[in-house]
Amino acid sequence: MSQTPQHKPYDLEDRAFEFARRCRCFVKLLPRSLGNHEDAKQLIRSSGSIGANYIEANEAISKKDFAHHLRIGRKEAKETRYWLRLVDLEQTSELEAERASLIQEATELLRILSAIIEKTEK
Repeated sequence: MSQTPQHKPYDLEDRAFEFARRCRCFVKLLPRSLGNHEDAKQLIRSSGSIGANYIEANEAISKKDFAHHLRIGRKEAKETRYWLRLVDLEQTSELEAERASLIQEATELLRILSAIIEKTEK
């Protein structure tokens, strides 16, 4: 089930999964070049790591371990934004709109993880 930006899943694990799936679909549409090939591999890894680290956090054995995995997930969200900005779209407006949407979602995931970390540390 595809989610539009206006109808995001409430469950953060599902939302992170959908984001990683969207990044994979985006990569399939990128123009073929050596740079995009390498950047796309990094994008796929970092986008998937957001949700994977959230899952790890939920299985944490301590509060410190929980926060640690959330920080890694937040770092991966920042890295994902970087790779999204770096890929070459060759001025394709359709891809540019999807990139902007993905960057926005990465930013929102980053903010959500930051808020959870902040609450955890209080």
